[in-house]
Amino acid sequence: MQKRFVIVAGEASGDILGADLIEHLKKRYPDALFEGIGGPLMEQQGLRSLFPMERLSVMGLVEVLGRLRELLGIRKAVYEHCLDVQPDAFIGIDSPDFNLPLARKLKQQGLRTIHYVSPSVWAWRQKRIHKIKQSVDLMLTLFPFELDIYQRHHIPAICVGHTLADDIPFQSEKSVARTTLALPTQKPLCAILPGSRGGEVSRLMPLFAETMRVIAQQVEGVEFVIPAANDARREQIEACLKQAGVRAHIIAGQSRTVMAASDAILLASGTAALEAMLVKRPMVVAYRFSALTFAIMRRMVKVPYVSLPNLLAQRAIVPELLQDDATPVKLANALVDQWRQYETNAEVHETYQYLHTLLKRNAGDAAAKAIAKELGDG
Repeated sequence: MQKRFVIVAGEASGDILGADLIEHLKKRYPDALFEGIGGPLMEQQGLRSLFPMERLSVMGLVEVLGRLRELLGIRKAVYEHCLDVQPDAFIGIDSPDFNLPLARKLKQQGLRTIHYVSPSVWAWRQKRIHKIKQSVDLMLTLFPFELDIYQRHHIPAICVGHTLADDIPFQSEKSVARTTLALPTQKPLCAILPGSRGGEVSRLMPLFAETMRVIAQQVEGVEFVIPAANDARREQIEACLKQAGVRAHIIAGQSRTVMAASDAILLASGTAALEAMLVKRPMVVAYRFSALTFAIMRRMVKVPYVSLPNLLAQRAIVPELLQDDATPVKLANALVDQWRQYETNAEVHETYQYLHTLLKRNAGDAAAKAIAKELGDG
């Protein structure tokens, strides 16, 4: 009997995971139908997206309020679609504030619900675990340390690792990446990653552009390379560079290759920090929220770190500079310091390698296997 899956991803990192998952589900269910919300990678794997994925891409407690009516309308439409088509499973990928309430309503209607990527319930808003239990039949986590809280609350959960750890080689060749992107092969090269959302680029790129000016004063001959997620982000980046009077190579997408080509990386907090760790480059993580969002989060967050490398290592292996601490001078000094120490810092190299090995579990196949088992086909 033909299987039908409704899968919803809300941002670029979810699109990567969703595409990998669909690819492996198709090996088990060659005739399966896939629909929901996803980006270009999921669509290339055969997903019929009911809405543009970018409409779900919004970050921050306050920022969501301006888009709330639209987001609720999209969620209602997906809910009604699921009731109409009765999929074998609804699979939410990350975006928990959108996906988990939807999953809870669908579960109440008797549909099977699976969530891929654990919310940071171990870090903040810990009481969410009770609503998660009401919302999902199965939780697929990316990181081993996340399983504990689900086991304590008797929620079925499996760690499948991270597809980035599967895709990225243990050693990323700098010279090959620079040749691929037509970048200078001998000059010191610093990658700047201000994020993929319009809001975060508007907050971070002016700061990063000023940081670039300070770095250029400290590292002789340095050049900068910036991946732009799309044409709109490119325009934002170019405007900030012009305002600050600095120059950079701007690459269309290919953020991983940009990281591999670089000697050091300044980046926004998020999945990119995990990717930088897997590519094994020195980095500094920065982020700025709206003042109200940061004030709320500071009261609610229960862990000492925000970046995945530090959370996985359970200690500070990369600098994190947030909000008022994220100034051009502090960011530049931290990055240059990391850059100069990296080659001789055996502990960081060993930690990066260990964490890469820990997460390399063939995630797409492991997730597809867990879903098939949940459907009684394992």
